[in-house]
Amino acid sequence: MTVVGRALGRVQLWLGSAPPDPRAMAVVARHVLVFNLVGLAVVALLLLALSAGARDPAGRTAIVVTTLGYLAVALPVGVLAVLRRQRLTAAWLGGRRPLTPEVAAQALRLPVDVTIVVGLGWLGGGVLVGVVGAVASDLSLVGLRVGLAALLGGVAAVGHSYLLTLRLAGRITAEALAAHPPEGTPVLGVRPRLLLTWVLTSGVPLLGLALLFLDPSNPAGPREDAVVFLVLTALVVGAVATHLTARSVGAPLRDLRRAVQRVGEGDHDVRVPVDDAGEIGLLQEGVNTMAAGLAERERLRDLFGRHVGTTVAQRALATGVSLGGELHTVAALFVDIAGSTTLVRRTGPEEMVGLLNRFFAVVVDAVEDGGGLVNKFEGDAALCVFGAPAEHPDPAGAALRAARRICAAVAAAGELDVGVGVAYGPVWAGQVGAARRLEYTVIGDPVNEAARLTDLAKDHPGRAVVSEPAVRAAAGGESAHWAPGDAVELRGRDEPTRTWVLTVG
Repeated sequence: MTVVGRALGRVQLWLGSAPPDPRAMAVVARHVLVFNLVGLAVVALLLLALSAGARDPAGRTAIVVTTLGYLAVALPVGVLAVLRRQRLTAAWLGGRRPLTPEVAAQALRLPVDVTIVVGLGWLGGGVLVGVVGAVASDLSLVGLRVGLAALLGGVAAVGHSYLLTLRLAGRITAEALAAHPPEGTPVLGVRPRLLLTWVLTSGVPLLGLALLFLDPSNPAGPREDAVVFLVLTALVVGAVATHLTARSVGAPLRDLRRAVQRVGEGDHDVRVPVDDAGEIGLLQEGVNTMAAGLAERERLRDLFGRHVGTTVAQRALATGVSLGGELHTVAALFVDIAGSTTLVRRTGPEEMVGLLNRFFAVVVDAVEDGGGLVNKFEGDAALCVFGAPAEHPDPAGAALRAARRICAAVAAAGELDVGVGVAYGPVWAGQVGAARRLEYTVIGDPVNEAARLTDLAKDHPGRAVVSEPAVRAAAGGESAHWAPGDAVELRGRDEPTRTWVLTVG
């Protein structure tokens, strides 16, 4: 059994080299022929064991001569019949024809066509040697015995030919399925293979054993050596059939298990070769479709997160999106580049884009590391929120730390000058827009206040001005980095705003 498995494995490995070529058909034909000749030899040995000691040399000689003559005709005719039925497949493999849907459909029928030709060959041979045996032997029942033995051997050979071709033609099947998947119900399913395996491992051997004892030409019963030979043959035939069936079902399932495991680990680029035209092939295609869908979903999730922020994206995926929102107490951070109009004239638009990208990278890192959300980019400015849509344990402190980090990073780079404003208070946070186009935003006085404070910060040495409520609400000693500033009346506000500024030095 191990030797058979290794031999089939080497053949399958050779056939697996892409692309398939004309030798694939020759290899299939050669191995099917060898397998059927082995089956014929087994049937002949069984008949010799059954007729050991009988005095019927004339009948035996006639059967042998008939069998040899039939083989001389049937073998080349069978090969030509398979090639004729598979002429489009042979032309495709030889590079003489493209892989059209018609060619693909014929290539997928290769195991069935081989099985039909082999079955007709064994049926004709069984009937022929049975008739010759009945005519040439002293007992006409000898012909019945010979014919039944040949037909039972033919059933076993036909089943093994189907399973063997199914495995050897795996590469051809994969290429045909990849180019033109079949439509409709699969005909090469798992159930027919398992039923065929039962016939080969149990049905034929048990029926043959029963016929030994019911043989009317041998009232005394079968010889022990005939029974032992049949049992040993059944064991070998059953082992080969089970190996072929287990290989055709188990190997794809093992690949599918590994693919699903890799998908579960986050590898959405995995693909399984579709080399089966039955339910297993549908399952392979389903896993590939699932992995592709997950990869596309992950790509959309990534793009969605990049455009609206990871927190907003996760919330939308979890709860859906709709017009509306809710009140949150947040810290709003607004950052703006000072002198951007003069800067773009000096650098040009292309270089200005590079400066903006480097600047916004600093802003995104500082805000997201603090658990905040970069809500939107507005030209050369950005609005950031701490405390919405997800709750934050210390939104004011996180916003103030992000402001200090942004100012320090921009000053160290020396490419730009900025102003940062931070305000704290209740806002409305949610989706605005229309049913077909939504945007997550925050609306409230702290947002406007932060934007106004940014204008003041551009003229302050520390480049950051924040509202007093933001400093008072900050935890963890964050207020030590800030000093009281002036009370100013901001545009659009009726009462003075107490400000704090970032300490310098």
